[in-house]
Amino acid sequence: MGAPMTRLSDEIGAELDALRAAGTYKTFNTLESPQGPVVRMTGRGEVIVLSSNNYLGLAEHPDVVQAGIAGLEAYGAGTASVRFICGTFEPHLELERDLAELSATDAALTYVSCWNANEAAIPTLADERTVILSDALNHASIIDAVRLAKPERKARYAHSDMTELRDLLQSCEPGQRKLILTDGVFSMEGDLAKLPDILELARAHDAIVLVDDSHGVGVVGKNGRGVAEHFGVLGEVDVMTGTLGKALGGAAGGYVASSAEVCDLLAQRSRPQLFSNALPPTVACSARAAVHVLRSRPDLVARLRENTQWFRGALRERGFNPLDGEAAIIPIIVGETSRAIELSQRLLDRGVFVTGFGYPVVPEGTARIRVQMSAALEPVHLERALEAFVEVGREAGLVAA
Repeated sequence: MGAPMTRLSDEIGAELDALRAAGTYKTFNTLESPQGPVVRMTGRGEVIVLSSNNYLGLAEHPDVVQAGIAGLEAYGAGTASVRFICGTFEPHLELERDLAELSATDAALTYVSCWNANEAAIPTLADERTVILSDALNHASIIDAVRLAKPERKARYAHSDMTELRDLLQSCEPGQRKLILTDGVFSMEGDLAKLPDILELARAHDAIVLVDDSHGVGVVGKNGRGVAEHFGVLGEVDVMTGTLGKALGGAAGGYVASSAEVCDLLAQRSRPQLFSNALPPTVACSARAAVHVLRSRPDLVARLRENTQWFRGALRERGFNPLDGEAAIIPIIVGETSRAIELSQRLLDRGVFVTGFGYPVVPEGTARIRVQMSAALEPVHLERALEAFVEVGREAGLVAA
């Protein structure tokens, strides 16, 4: 017997029907192979992937995979406990030392996701005398973490508007803790935070800077150490958060990198640390291997940059107008959400897997196709993907026929 129909089911069913009618209902494609430049997709066979956070191609790197297998055999499938009870394993400590070194901080603390890491750090660091100042285009995990926090005041400044940020800092009262929150790479735009300017304002006004560099680590900076390395300020940011689910192996997990005191306080007080199981040891082992590959293979970062520059330039030559940026994200604005979803479906029909994003992820009228590059993509993949873009672009009137 199925579940009985309820008023809630009826109301939600009507809401889902409205999404379908508007052309904004999302479908979920199933992969039958490891994440890579080409994957096997249920019902479609092999498709080229331009929508993954697998920036360095480490999700199927043999060293990363074997480290995870070895970790599974040595430490089991999970922690079965939170860290302070009996859920801290040796790989957690080893990974945290490596992440601190990568971030040029004294310490690091891992969580099961960067979402958890942000929801741990921001409410814990925002006491009743804190003013939170957050960029308008920050990631949803920062937005939700700010909602959970209970500071004295919360304020949002226009995206990368340093004049507004300065004015907000000047409006703070003496003795207030001032916490500036920003993405390192803004995931829907592909642009970088104005980190040197933010740090200069923070120093002038005795403020704390927290940067979520989930789309920056492994991507920007000469050695892939993130937006701080890119701007030559590595080690100067008060608190860094990041993910292990993108360039660093693509499995799961997140972290906070900061002073030993901040990480100790988070271990003592942050709710995601105290009330949720730790990162599975097998994931900690594979993530640690991914960090080692990153540190020993700067050529992967260089290849990622070359692929990104080539594809953005090739799109422009063929009449597209992708947004500028220095990260591995290439957004193409197409207007309405339904159009972005339709275009992504047409591309998938031609064997190119790229995702369309619209409201509420981005503002109304700014829906986009978001291309994400990978160092694992070969020239043949990029050429085939470009052909599909040109075909679909001509059909949709995005480029001249």
